[in-house]
Amino acid sequence: MNKLRLSPAAQDDLVEIKTYIAQELQNPEAAIKTVSEITKRLRMLEEQADLGARISASIRLATDERFLVCSKYLAFYHTDAKAVYIDRILFGKRDYQSLLFDWKINQ
Repeated sequence: MNKLRLSPAAQDDLVEIKTYIAQELQNPEAAIKTVSEITKRLRMLEEQADLGARISASIRLATDERFLVCSKYLAFYHTDAKAVYIDRILFGKRDYQSLLFDWKINQ
């Protein structure tokens, strides 16, 4: 079983998701449900670290980064022999390529 590690950025992403839904959309119940669904999906990676698709399959960049679809959100992660490291959790319609890899693509 792999350990699940959330980066500070991923932790902030979850807080932002919950805050946005609860305050901006004025739906605190949906906020709790959404974050719960995301974390439930992330926990699946403890058993199956390769569950998500490789990002390199959809962009022209050599990376071991993967993504897991969590409803309307995408969780970006990488693994090693001991753990799954959740790097970011972003709304699926955001430009994740530039958020995650802009510095690598433009080198």
